[in-house]
Amino acid sequence: MKKTIFILMTIFATAAQAQEIKQVPQINVSGEGKIKVTPDYAIISIGVENTGADAAEVKKKNDATVDAVIKYLKGFKLPASDYQTKQVYLHKSYDYNKKKNTFVASQQITVTLKDLSKYDTLMMGLVDTGINNINGVEFKSTKVAQLESEARRAAVADAKTKAMDYASALNQKVGKAIMVSDNSQTHYPVPVMYAMKAEAAGDAMSRETLAIGEIEITANVTISFSLE
Repeated sequence: MKKTIFILMTIFATAAQAQEIKQVPQINVSGEGKIKVTPDYAIISIGVENTGADAAEVKKKNDATVDAVIKYLKGFKLPASDYQTKQVYLHKSYDYNKKKNTFVASQQITVTLKDLSKYDTLMMGLVDTGINNINGVEFKSTKVAQLESEARRAAVADAKTKAMDYASALNQKVGKAIMVSDNSQTHYPVPVMYAMKAEAAGDAMSRETLAIGEIEITANVTISFSLE
């Protein structure tokens, strides 16, 4: 008798569980939102490098150029918070053919330029200080956080529109969202790389050498909606 009662209880429990896990009719769709914005500031990576047989000498040459750079940036009226040393490097290598040591000294500085109209003037002034490396220019926007939110909303709206299209074709209606999955990935634009080229300051100042373009902010989402 006890065994019979246990079996019946197991059957009822299994049936109850089956009812609980009864799948709700649903539709899974993905959505994408894209927002474009014109950059309003840039981060410029510059550097100076010297090579020679004497470590102290190449270090002195580097230090002299860096001193000139910092003085120039101060004269350019950039806030101290807008430029920063990122890397200081002194390396010794041995040339087995010439049987002598060679020393390489380098220093990298990043400069944040918040007025892009001053780019050409800034860059020519920096070249005049003696820098011999421009490692990259990365464009940024101060509105990224706000625009990321807009892109996410646009992605959700896109997903819902798709769901309504499919549901309409099935003579059904879209219900509540059951699950939302954010598939967005942080995108770091590849910096624009430049090679140094000696030019007369007067010739370069009359040119426009910066193509700002646009930053594209993208959000991707997958949403499961119930169908009614």
